[in-house]
Amino acid sequence: MTSTSSTTSAIVEEAAATSLLRFATAGSVDDGKSTLVGRLLHDSKSVLADQLEAVEHASRSRGQEAPDLALLTDGLRAEREQGITIDVAYRYFATPRRRFILADTPGHVQYTRNMVTGASTAELAVVLVDARNGVVEQTRRHAAVAALLRVPHVVLAVNKMDLVDYAEPVFAAIAEEFTQYAASLGVPDITAIPISALAGDNVVTASANMDWYGGPTVLEHLETVPVGTDASQEPARFPVQYVIRPQTAEHPDYRGYAGQIASGVLRTGDEVTVLPSGLTSTIEGIDALGDSVDVAWAPQSVTVRLADDLDISRGDIIVPTASAPATTQDIEATVCHLHDRPLKPGARVLLKHTTRTVKAIVKEIPSRLTLDDLSQHPAPGELAANDIGRVVVRTAEPLALDAYADSRRTGSFLLIDPADGTTLTAGMVGTAFGASATADEAAADDEGWDF
Repeated sequence: MTSTSSTTSAIVEEAAATSLLRFATAGSVDDGKSTLVGRLLHDSKSVLADQLEAVEHASRSRGQEAPDLALLTDGLRAEREQGITIDVAYRYFATPRRRFILADTPGHVQYTRNMVTGASTAELAVVLVDARNGVVEQTRRHAAVAALLRVPHVVLAVNKMDLVDYAEPVFAAIAEEFTQYAASLGVPDITAIPISALAGDNVVTASANMDWYGGPTVLEHLETVPVGTDASQEPARFPVQYVIRPQTAEHPDYRGYAGQIASGVLRTGDEVTVLPSGLTSTIEGIDALGDSVDVAWAPQSVTVRLADDLDISRGDIIVPTASAPATTQDIEATVCHLHDRPLKPGARVLLKHTTRTVKAIVKEIPSRLTLDDLSQHPAPGELAANDIGRVVVRTAEPLALDAYADSRRTGSFLLIDPADGTTLTAGMVGTAFGASATADEAAADDEGWDF
């Protein structure tokens, strides 16, 4: 069996060899997000010749002398025609120091829900602010979403500094206001950088126009910011996606449970519990890429074999017995409502948590967040599109939940319309309170959707 120290060493070596930063950009309309991304790609030599030629041709057809680098990310026809970002545009690029997956998210209020999609897996968010306008409501909204999604690093990019004569006091005032606001939300790491995406100041190369700024450029910060976590320090969580039983002459008794490790480390010989049933066993073997291994860690996709023949199906979670989370049917969470149809108490929904989907009812909406002063508006009655609020949900079956602060994968869920499968709401577990109902209580309560 592999020791803990050697396991940790292997994880560190693996992370160093595949350093990858997922980050998202956000900001108000016309703050220059797409231009920043285009400048970042162009100046880091990450644009192919034919792509640049297409952008130059499109720019000339619109009467522009210089290439409009925003067109490198505004890929939809509606985006090019309107000059705005609508969908989340993903771009992949690399430098000698790190690989990147970038999500350029929309700035319009009605597309704030798309930022939730783009930032849900991000380790860093770049929030742009127009130096002429300063911090506006949408800036605060994006900061709140970043804090809500527990994005560990936030960069404030004060753009269009060329339009305010590269004035240091303008940058300093905006940076102070945003930093105080984001810190009050609980954002742990905030870095402010003055830039001009159009001119290229402090994006990839340092600006000669702002010699008063001594910090990193945007790319320098992206290349050096710490990424990832030590998987050996996180509780292991393995949602079962598929049960493998080939029942062939070669493998007559093979039974494996396939899925992606959501967090932590699994080792052969570990005592584990299957939730929500509570059945226990020991990991007999782990198969990864066709080979048997002694240890595996997040986010590897593996097949786990147990010593006992248990009743396990898709949606169950295999966890170490020593760190098993409690199961509950009552969930209190912070949510961002994504759909145009309001979310109201009494709504019958499906709740998707990792690989498990269960029926649920929205029992209560205690409050809605007011972004101006971060106050809670009590008993709002409903959540409209892009609203952030607290909800209480009761599920038909018990779920094994972690707090979102502890695990972004097993502490998050989606509320889905059971009629057409539309995603309604993204939720982050705050406090899972109460115990699961007994079988008799559940039978008494379960009349249709009343759990």
